Amino acid sequence: MGSYSNMILREDSVKDELPYERFLKYGPESLTDVELLAIIIRTGSGDSSPTDIARRVLNLEKGKERGLNSLYSLSVDELKSISGIGEVKAVRLKCISEIAKRMSATKALLTLECNNSASVADYFMERLRHEEKEKFILLCLNNKLKLISEVLLSIGTINSASVSPRDIFIHALKCGASNLIIVHNHPGGDPSPSSADISITNRITRSGQMLDVILRDHIIIGDQSYCSLKDRGLLWQ
Repeated sequence: MGSYSNMILREDSVKDELPYERFLKYGPESLTDVELLAIIIRTGSGDSSPTDIARRVLNLEKGKERGLNSLYSLSVDELKSISGIGEVKAVRLKCISEIAKRMSATKALLTLECNNSASVADYFMERLRHEEKEKFILLCLNNKLKLISEVLLSIGTINSASVSPRDIFIHALKCGASNLIIVHNHPGGDPSPSSADISITNRITRSGQMLDVILRDHIIIGDQSYCSLKDRGLLWQ
């Protein structure tokens, strides 16, 4: 009986190592999302293999597969509620998602063109499209439209955030900016500007004209989509 049990354990161990071995032989492209997560999770728990646990992470909404993007939105406590995920595994998974966001932002920064709305949206897309609250970010630019400073202005509720033109120009004048871009996200995923978005944009534009600081654009980030108020002709001149 003991020998049979050991044989089963060895077979389970080999099965769990298959994704790792396949990675070494064929590279990460050969692995499914579940297999990639299983390698990161590394160890099983009770009767569950790393692969079993990885499947649970990707299928939290009653049969609706959430995919790897669930790592962005799930908290450490939510991950720990999954059978087989303790604090160490939960923290490891959250670190992986943060690394992915930072790598994406770093890559986009290398090609960032602040006079190009698509380039700015690409820079912020992975960072903001998963956020559950609105974040307003100020980009301070010099007279050649090169980035001087990035400032998180406000974190709002799920519906709105409070942005003061006064705060914006305190930051702008402090770093010597002559041009500005503001960026914020819509947690619902639809980047269409609200009347409040247009109103605050116009207030900032008018205030900037008095200080000789130009608001170049207001870009709203949705889920894999964005809206540039400048491109839509909604930037008040």
